[in-house]
Amino acid sequence: MKNVVNRALVAKKKIIFMVLLVCAGMVQAGEYAYLVFTNTEGTKTALSVAELTMTVNGTQLDVTNAEGTVHFTLTDLAAMQFSVDGETLPEGIDNVLNADAAVTVYAINGMSLGSFSSMLQAVQQLDRGTYVIVQNGKSQKLIVR
Repeated sequence: MKNVVNRALVAKKKIIFMVLLVCAGMVQAGEYAYLVFTNTEGTKTALSVAELTMTVNGTQLDVTNAEGTVHFTLTDLAAMQFSVDGETLPEGIDNVLNADAAVTVYAINGMSLGSFSSMLQAVQQLDRGTYVIVQNGKSQKLIVR
């Protein structure tokens, strides 16, 4: 029974994460014509964003666009990324901070976790998780794995 509850919680967390990811991505999706889904085996499926809607149905993500509907099992999805041509994926955000300069680290909830002499020192002392790094008035998300 405990395993069933744990699996249900993991599935719910993945659903919430995917919805937040898509919502955040839609804010920046203006020039992108495709949304590329990558499963845990590395297989990619590119779908046009024209008339795109997504619905979570149990453990399934149903993605519908002008061309039809595709069903994905949430636990099999590894990533969703916007693409200009359906094949070329973004390489990530440029690092806007100086890795050798002092940084202040914040938890996602905004609580200050301290100041460090460099990005390397911060990474070495932080637990796994997502943080906001601030340096000279600029901020950047940092994921420690």
